[in-house]
Amino acid sequence: MKEYMLPCLSKKLFGIDCFGCGIQRAVVLLFQGEFEAAFYMYPAIYTMLLFFLFIGINFIDKSRNYHKIIMTLGVITAIMMVISYFYKLLYY
Repeated sequence: MKEYMLPCLSKKLFGIDCFGCGIQRAVVLLFQGEFEAAFYMYPAIYTMLLFFLFIGINFIDKSRNYHKIIMTLGVITAIMMVISYFYKLLYY
């Protein structure tokens, strides 16, 4: 499966991970049922999935306002991405 994944342009050009490094592998791990391994690969994967789920629900269900939930999940996801990026940068 690894041979079909897109390479990280930041890692190829500059030699350092980007904020999204690990998303593809985490999604593959989710499809394989490795939920804990997916979290360790990319900790923001679950909040990101919720974020995109609520964006999709917002397009389908126009009768309710999901903007606060979407904004909250977006902020939480961004914070988790930054924290996990710097954790990976410092400790791996």
